Amino acid sequence: MEDTAPPVADEAGSTVSSSSTSIVAFGDHDPTNPVNSPRWRKVHVIAVGILFTFNSTFGSSIASGAQTEIKSYFNVTSEPMLVLLTSLYMVGFTVGPLVFGPLSEHLGRRTVLRGTYVGYTAFTLGCALAPTFPGLLVFRLLSGLNAAAPNAITGGLYADVFNHPDDRGKAMSIFMAMTVLGPELGPVISDYVSLVSWRWAFWVALIVAGAGMPVIFLMPETYAPVILRKRAHNNRGLTRITTLEQISLRKTQRNELLRVFSRPFMMLIREPILLFSSLYMALIYALLYLFFQAYPIVFKEFYGLSTGVSGLAFIPMIIGSFIAFSIFLVYSSFHSKAMAAKKSWAMQEEFRRLPLAAVGAPLVTIGLFWLAWMPKHGISPIAAMIAGIWFGTGYLLIFIAMLNYLTDAYKSNSASAQAAASTMRSAAAVGLPLAATPMYDRLGIHWASSLLGFVSLALALIPFVFIRYGALMRARSPFCATIAST
Repeated sequence: MEDTAPPVADEAGSTVSSSSTSIVAFGDHDPTNPVNSPRWRKVHVIAVGILFTFNSTFGSSIASGAQTEIKSYFNVTSEPMLVLLTSLYMVGFTVGPLVFGPLSEHLGRRTVLRGTYVGYTAFTLGCALAPTFPGLLVFRLLSGLNAAAPNAITGGLYADVFNHPDDRGKAMSIFMAMTVLGPELGPVISDYVSLVSWRWAFWVALIVAGAGMPVIFLMPETYAPVILRKRAHNNRGLTRITTLEQISLRKTQRNELLRVFSRPFMMLIREPILLFSSLYMALIYALLYLFFQAYPIVFKEFYGLSTGVSGLAFIPMIIGSFIAFSIFLVYSSFHSKAMAAKKSWAMQEEFRRLPLAAVGAPLVTIGLFWLAWMPKHGISPIAAMIAGIWFGTGYLLIFIAMLNYLTDAYKSNSASAQAAASTMRSAAAVGLPLAATPMYDRLGIHWASSLLGFVSLALALIPFVFIRYGALMRARSPFCATIAST
């Protein structure tokens, strides 16, 4: 019996093969095809991505506002040990996507998202009840590991149900807004509730997670190859499969697992679009988490603000996120009208997303230099906080553009692409915050932030290079070419 691996599905995942030569496919207007789901079900899928992502990112920063209380309660004498409360969570973010992204392309989105959401909730409870500081660190690591799932899966989840790039782009932009809103609300809330007890920071995170549990558990399966594989599995009648067929099927499944789990690494090595997109997003993402260490240095130590008030410094970033989302909606409408008018520039894939990153890139640099040189005695701390508007706007524009571009470019392989990108940026978010205190102590507030500004300026060229050469790189890509041929 011929042993063949399943073919790559198209964007809607319309075909799949079993270990036999039979092929199961969605029919025209098939209601079981996720792209034909009713509107309410698609809204449910969007809500799943939003809720899990918000909880995931909210949990990433919830400990930062409670560090002083945790330090006092557990008698922690080393400042780098306190940074581990966030960095170990980000270690989980680094490892998790490499497992959960590819696994969702084998077991399905629903199974992986349900399991990891339960894991995140359970280990957040562990954080709230942790009896020792090492125990708290272990629970933070395990929380981050499970919370990493939506970083890798959400792009693919939305690609499963939206085959039109504009609809998918709007869903992804809301998802990306949550990646900014969650981390920025974390320290604002924990700064205040930790005045009662540091455990309340985690109780709040647990309450928020529990509220979203029904939405996650009622989600449908959306990954077409898994749906079709199950249909083929049922149609064949498992009781009639011969021993030879069972051996062949197990071998095919092992080969498929190996292919699925190696795909993110292969793509990162072979795909310049993915590599440089991931590199740029890694820097921007790490800067956000570095601010959880840098902002207390600027606003508590330099300006002398109280714990609760200094947490309000993150609110301008939230304002910047709303500005970025508004810019996205305006540009999306403008681009759609240009496509309807058959404008030549609008027909190029790179102009659907990347101009947003080209706008956001200099805004991030402006925000870093603003944070570097605005803090001075005699100048209100509010003036320095405005740096967050520049950074928050640029951050979200870059992520909306880059993550949507990866999803558009790699389509059915987008979960693997997002897994690779998420792993790289989470690894950066582990390391850079650990360097924050030594860097600011050695260089001072002005030059530490300036150094970061110069680095961001150099990497800001990446979206402009993609606009110019992205089509050529996609044409030479074996992954994009595979998708184009299906």
